[in-house]
Amino acid sequence: MSIVCVTDAELVERARNGEPAAFGDLVDRHRSAVYRAVLAALGSAADAEDAAQEAFLTAYRRLSTFRGDASFKTWLLTIAWHQAINQRRSLTRWWRLVARPRAVDDAGSGGDEDFPSRDRSPEDALGDARLDRDIEAAIRELPPKLRDPLLLAQSGDYKYEDIGAMLQTPVGTIKWRMSEARRVVKEQLRQRGYSNVG
Repeated sequence: MSIVCVTDAELVERARNGEPAAFGDLVDRHRSAVYRAVLAALGSAADAEDAAQEAFLTAYRRLSTFRGDASFKTWLLTIAWHQAINQRRSLTRWWRLVARPRAVDDAGSGGDEDFPSRDRSPEDALGDARLDRDIEAAIRELPPKLRDPLLLAQSGDYKYEDIGAMLQTPVGTIKWRMSEARRVVKEQLRQRGYSNVG
């Protein structure tokens, strides 16, 4: 017995032809990637959930405009990213950004890494917490054109090509911006007294 693998393109065609379950399959297939992208932009699980839902609704409404120039996933992630950026612009304050993204389950909570390790001293844990706050502050101070590709890359889910498509920026520029973002963050950490950063 062979398992038939249905491609995104086939599901898109079925959804365009009025098969709602086909779009549901696309949502299930790409839910995690969309959520992680908007979480990188917004830094809040609740806001990311709202933005992801809106991105899927927008994609459904615009399904007839999908031409297949890029993969469906890239097209969808681009919509999700723009949805998150629009939401971020409308916020009255900047929410806490995740400096070191953790794996997030469907309920929006991290795994065991949310709890301090038992074999670390309180001093080490305090130092790590301080470093995390300082990294977060350094990333928050970056201009959006440096911050956004860095956060997307840190999630570990996207290739440079995906990030370039989401941000509508050439891959070479994305690579340079990430390198520059890391350089600026390291310099800010040195100014905050961390002598042994990268």
